Amino acid sequence: MSEIPPELQYTQEHEYVTEPDHDGVVQIGITHYAQGELGDVVYVELPKVGDKFGRMDVFGTIEAVKAVSELFCPVAGEVVAANKALDQDPALVNRDPYGDGWMIKLRVKKPDELRQLLSAADYSAHIGE
Repeated sequence: MSEIPPELQYTQEHEYVTEPDHDGVVQIGITHYAQGELGDVVYVELPKVGDKFGRMDVFGTIEAVKAVSELFCPVAGEVVAANKALDQDPALVNRDPYGDGWMIKLRVKKPDELRQLLSAADYSAHIGE
């Protein structure tokens, strides 16, 4: 059974989003379910700080032994941090997707878009758990 933290929001494409901090910045990564489906992650390509994305734009790729998948930006915004630790240890995504395996921090451009994301219960139903 996948970990689905109740305090996070989710996309149907298996990204998670934290609550915005006081500066309107959220943390984004892939879910426990997604990393399990991918298998052993061997490479993650992330954007640069300052890159801007619209809602559901591709912001990077994740490569596992089984497949390469695109990463989708759940909400519009500007990248304020990318997890450099994944350059040296991409398997952090497998070991700790909601902690050390985070991917980007994004300053949200349109906070209303956060309401379009799935709750933990909705995501659980989406993946059939």
